[in-house]
Amino acid sequence: MSETNDLTPAEVRIWRAFPRGESVDFRAAENEDPALGNTWGAERTVRASVLRALLLKAPQEEGEIAALKITGARITGVLDLKFATIDAAIRLSHCQFDGVPDLYGAQLRQLNLSKSVLPGLASATLRVEGVLRMTDCRMRGPVRLGGAQISGALFMERAEFTAPDDSEPVLQLNQAAIGDDLWAPAMRAHGQVRLTGASVAGRINVQDAEFNKPDGTALDAQNLNVGAHVRARCVRAQGRVELRGSRISGRLDLLHAHLSHPGDTALRASSCVIGELWLRRGDRIEGGALNLRRSQIEILTLEPEMLPDQLYLSNLTYTVLTPHEPAERRLPMLERDGDRYEPYGYEQLTAAYRHVGDDDAARLVQLAKQRRRRTTLTWYGRLWGYVQDATVGYGFRPLRAAVWLLSLMAIGSIAYGLDHPRPIKADEAPDFNPVFYTLDLLLPVINFGQEPAFAPDGWHQWLSYALIITGWILATTIVTGVTRTVSRQ
Repeated sequence: MSETNDLTPAEVRIWRAFPRGESVDFRAAENEDPALGNTWGAERTVRASVLRALLLKAPQEEGEIAALKITGARITGVLDLKFATIDAAIRLSHCQFDGVPDLYGAQLRQLNLSKSVLPGLASATLRVEGVLRMTDCRMRGPVRLGGAQISGALFMERAEFTAPDDSEPVLQLNQAAIGDDLWAPAMRAHGQVRLTGASVAGRINVQDAEFNKPDGTALDAQNLNVGAHVRARCVRAQGRVELRGSRISGRLDLLHAHLSHPGDTALRASSCVIGELWLRRGDRIEGGALNLRRSQIEILTLEPEMLPDQLYLSNLTYTVLTPHEPAERRLPMLERDGDRYEPYGYEQLTAAYRHVGDDDAARLVQLAKQRRRRTTLTWYGRLWGYVQDATVGYGFRPLRAAVWLLSLMAIGSIAYGLDHPRPIKADEAPDFNPVFYTLDLLLPVINFGQEPAFAPDGWHQWLSYALIITGWILATTIVTGVTRTVSRQ
């Protein structure tokens, strides 16, 4: 090619170093900022067309392993490797790129762009046999890695992704397949990051990362498949975090996270399958909603202080709920679950308390469930519910029935003890006993022989009517409550 016939001194150094895999470092100091690359002179400027010719021609030297290793260069033009197959490893670190490299459909052994500044990256369907490294990179335009296949790990520690406009995501990894880890702690994205349909065989680490798109979806990771953990501690997301339909075999760790999306959903992890979800010790979710509908989570760690005002938990299934909190602290999250009565949420919370042996808390949840259900009934259904609640707490507070029974028995015994009702047949009536006479009135299924032998009159008769009616109500509510309790066991 013509570019190889008129190489500059800088390009000659690279051409000679390539067959032996030697590094060419143009830096004057290690702490140079590659963002100032447009001020660098011809002594450290390299044409992208020369690098393309070098990689495609791949000159060899016997006994050596060729590799392109450049540090601190300004690369002009567009590095066009569309559909190319490159056997040599490529490392272009601390460099400034004037044009967007085009790696669409390329097959590379290894690519390292650490600490470089690029106007973007066009590399959809890229295949990398080893590692793709973008550590400390500064991307000033969209990075398109959709459909990429990376056999090793993808490193993006402290990388920064921005774009002149927000017409498309600043980082696109949709449908990408990563054979090892996705390592991106402290990365910063000013615009949407898209991971829809991506597959990561190992871990994802985005600890201390920042995702900023306040007016939309900051992280779109629908149908993400992760073979191990997602470490997102101290992550800061301004905008929606979308995980709908994802599968995370290990732990989704959101400890100390700050999630904010006022007026909309801050975190949607609906229809997911997750081993563990940790949402605690962080700031309260700001102004948005938390959506966990239809998800299956083995261990759910939810701290009440982090939960927003709006929750969507219908058909959420979990086995263990931590940390262990009193039922009074957990029930508000079910009360904030939309406007409709959802019995499944109460059943799940009850099962979680029974799983750890806290039967008292489980009963409180069931009582709250009946009270919430009461609001959906007709007026007469609500009235009967109030009666059951006041008398026996829907069967979950049976001692309340004993208190009512003892109180009424004391009232009747005192009233009839002070003024005995007259016997119906004086010669056949047993000796009057005010206690057992009152019990005869209160207990509809027990007969002590007192009630049929005596006939009260006046206000005593009205008292007897009241005791009989109250006794039937107590008996009915007790039977209803016991039946409900037994059916839950």
